[in-house]
Amino acid sequence: MDFSKEIDEESIKEVIIREIASREEAAKYSIAQRMIIEKRVFNSLRKLDVLQELMEDDEVTEILVNGPKRIFYEKRGEMLEYEYSFASEESLQNVIQQIVGKHNRVVNYTSPIVDTRLEDGSRVNVVLKPIAIDGSAISIRKFKKEALDMQFMIQQGTITSEAAEFLRTLVKNKYNLFISGGTSSGKTTFLNALSAYIPRGERIITIEDSAELKLQGIDNCVRLETRTMNTEGNRPITARDLIHTALRMRPDRIIVGECRGEETLDMLQAMNSGHEGSLSTGHANSTRDMLSRLETMVLMGSELPLVAVRQQIASGIDILIHLEKGRDGIRRVVEITEIIGIKQGEIETRVLYRYDNALAKQNELWKKGKLKNEG
Repeated sequence: MDFSKEIDEESIKEVIIREIASREEAAKYSIAQRMIIEKRVFNSLRKLDVLQELMEDDEVTEILVNGPKRIFYEKRGEMLEYEYSFASEESLQNVIQQIVGKHNRVVNYTSPIVDTRLEDGSRVNVVLKPIAIDGSAISIRKFKKEALDMQFMIQQGTITSEAAEFLRTLVKNKYNLFISGGTSSGKTTFLNALSAYIPRGERIITIEDSAELKLQGIDNCVRLETRTMNTEGNRPITARDLIHTALRMRPDRIIVGECRGEETLDMLQAMNSGHEGSLSTGHANSTRDMLSRLETMVLMGSELPLVAVRQQIASGIDILIHLEKGRDGIRRVVEITEIIGIKQGEIETRVLYRYDNALAKQNELWKKGKLKNEG
């Protein structure tokens, strides 16, 4: 093929079919086998090579590449090893460059780590060899093509209908909400579902490192994405830059996809300066742990005394929502906590809802008729 000019996909497929048919060994294969080979050759040229079939499987939620020869994926909550692998480190590197190039990101020897996304919104992290000792590593967090609504989450056991109705009231009345949870606990998905409660007609500005939010029912929305230094030498655009810009764009609410560092102070100040109803997420193992992490992240970008930092947090955030992924693979809201204020220099909180695992199991047995309800 002449790669010096643009070649459309149909032309590539015709060349692949013709080349396979010309091989003597092709006579041994059935039509179905030849179609599989044709598809895989095409995927290696125009798609994500051996990863493409996993990307097309809607039940696969996560793909983890540990060098060219080891690929793992999560399906229905179970982690499995893929039977196929890349032909070489070079093939893996080609896929990596294809992924990062589409969103003006750069990953190379001098900048071997990058966060980006795929066209469908899936989140991607890349670490190149030799930082990744056994070969370049890719982590892909896939997202559902259709955004999950709160009714689906109620049916799945993520949240009770009572708690969901309570959150609807909070969002409608412009409380500032912060969602916490560990890796893969469903923070972004839950934030998307909460967005359906935002009244129509409000102007929303979203700020993300890699754009992956899928807000529901929002017409007046501006999506902003950070930028790292690229090959053209353009200066990076940070989350702090975008929050400062968002404040000049007449937002009714600001949504920061994830607070990771010093931009947390700017987010809290936005919440405290007439932008009620704002939302954000952060990594933590509990609501109390999230408060500690918020303090640390604010101190990364300021020299404020700790008591002033805690005042900012208590004034800015009204409600903390904590999610966890259970051993059964279900993501659940395990706690909804109200931030009351400051008492003796400490942030005072009150738990409004808490998931009781033992009680939930008991209720499940009652539903199945295996346990008598004695009131």
